[in-house]
Amino acid sequence: MSHGVTVVPAQDLARTVAEWMAAQVIAAITERGRCALGLSGGRTPRPVYEALAAPPLAAAIDWACVDVYFGDERAVPLDHPESNFRMASDALLRWVPLVPGHVHPMPADRADREEAAREYERLLPAQLDVLLLGMGPDGHTASLFPRSPALARRRRRVVPVTAPIEPARRLTITPPVIATAREVAVVVAGAEKAAMAARALSADADPAEVPAHLAAGRQWFLDEGAASHLATRAAPEAST
Repeated sequence: MSHGVTVVPAQDLARTVAEWMAAQVIAAITERGRCALGLSGGRTPRPVYEALAAPPLAAAIDWACVDVYFGDERAVPLDHPESNFRMASDALLRWVPLVPGHVHPMPADRADREEAAREYERLLPAQLDVLLLGMGPDGHTASLFPRSPALARRRRRVVPVTAPIEPARRLTITPPVIATAREVAVVVAGAEKAAMAARALSADADPAEVPAHLAAGRQWFLDEGAASHLATRAAPEAST
């Protein structure tokens, strides 16, 4: 299981994370014959996916052995500009030889989001092999926002939520999915997130207030701006 904090120049962040993802996907396929890959939405992961879709990384992965899942989704059609699936598809999925039936978008635009969540919960494997997460300026990750009731869920693995930002209606994974994933990476970019990144990595952070702290013991990748407050953090990891 990977853990620690890696700080790189902004121009190297996407490539560094993509190389980590490729290595973890290849390791999962080598060890278990398949890889269950969980993708994040948001702006920061897009260049990561673009780097993963380009040679030589894309060619090193046996994509026929990869199943793709999502950490959250907005209640919009899959081709909507706000759709996490559309972003991942435009940046990665359409460029690599995935088996169509191995890509599993969250059906967040269903009229019955509770049933959609339960359906996706049944679809998720017991453990994701590799999960990529981002972090918002408020400390949210996936669509787990500060003080969200979803943060207290321990039996349910996918739930409908109402976010404090638009699009408000969403589906999201819950803390047990993050906790049980074999490999988790959090990618954070930009000085505007520096104070929150330091809080998220602090040993005494409360995940109810800073949900990204759920992944504090995993692998974090930050550009130099996002890492600029780390000297004051209380977490035991050291930057590399």
